[in-house]
Amino acid sequence: MPAVSKIQNETEVRRWFEEGRSYAWMVEEYERKYNISTTPSLWANYRRRKGLEPRLVRDEALIPWRVAPEHRWAYPLALLRIEARRRAGAEISANDEGRLARFKETLADGDLVVHYDPDTEEGFFLIPREPGDKDMIHEPQRHRARA
Repeated sequence: MPAVSKIQNETEVRRWFEEGRSYAWMVEEYERKYNISTTPSLWANYRRRKGLEPRLVRDEALIPWRVAPEHRWAYPLALLRIEARRRAGAEISANDEGRLARFKETLADGDLVVHYDPDTEEGFFLIPREPGDKDMIHEPQRHRARA
């Protein structure tokens, strides 16, 4: 006998995805509305199984590197991801807008760019802008394929 799904209303859930609701919001809403406990991974798996668009915005111009697992949560990378979402027209929280504004101000005030070196413990650094650096990042010498 197949497992019983926790999803009570597929139309409603698809609408939430179309509206860009966060997984955290869906977890809270399901608990409130249906008294059913869910997890963010349930919603991510639902999205994947149903073929819905991925939530991550990819921007090869802002993040051209294959980022090592130990660096995936680095602050500069998080800010580059927020900027990628902003450029793609995705909704950004007020908190993220403020963090991004302060980060961009730091870059502009110091004439700095984000540099990535996967062979270091820190991974990401802010370095002085060099000729050829465009946008917010230090252009890699050789483009590494992303995994």
